[in-house]
Amino acid sequence: MKYVLVVNDITKKYSAFELKPISFHIKSGEVMGFIGRNGAGKTTAIKSILNLVHPDAGNVRILGMDYLDNEDEIKQRIGYAVGGTNYYKRKKLKDIVAITRIFYDNWDDESYRHYLDAFKLDENKKIMELSEGMKVKFYLTLALSHHAKLLILDEPTSGLDPVSRDEMNEIFRKLAEKGVAILFSTHITSDLEKCADTITYIKNGELLLSERKEDFISHYTKEIGQKSTLEDIMVHIEREEVNL
Repeated sequence: MKYVLVVNDITKKYSAFELKPISFHIKSGEVMGFIGRNGAGKTTAIKSILNLVHPDAGNVRILGMDYLDNEDEIKQRIGYAVGGTNYYKRKKLKDIVAITRIFYDNWDDESYRHYLDAFKLDENKKIMELSEGMKVKFYLTLALSHHAKLLILDEPTSGLDPVSRDEMNEIFRKLAEKGVAILFSTHITSDLEKCADTITYIKNGELLLSERKEDFISHYTKEIGQKSTLEDIMVHIEREEVNL
């Protein structure tokens, strides 16, 4: 299997926003930074990929299978986490886990205990008692406890302090080394400098470029005319249409 995730011309149209055809692919052990400013369409694209909103056109293949035709089976093998969102905030972690494990045929208690210890999570705490960083670690623990081969993370470092973000980026790299594919949506370019292998840039609902990070930076460095960081590139792209 060459690619873990293949997205082919996904589109979604609302009255005030249109996601134009989006296509990209992710390999096993690869971290893709899905980048663009707030409102660019990153969340719409992710929800369309996962059929959380029904795309108007296009198709998605995950782990070699058509997503719509094999949605239940594929969900057993992927993880999805959103930063800055609280689920069951008054429930203890162990109570959420007791419910969650029922839905996964390959839930692994040994893996759950491993990540619980690795992330220093106290399962007797309530969600509302966790820091933003610990919440993200808990959602990752749920995904990794059923051996997810693909993690789709929508702004997972949103609201985290720089130290916590750096820690999460290190976790993403270690997971990638174990063969987990990660789609990492963010507008925080410094995170991607540290952990991304590839960059996919979206602006106003349109995919501009999807390339390996070095090639992406090289492409826009030539356009800008000087050595550039991802932050420089983002500012360049988003300021093109500003008229003062």
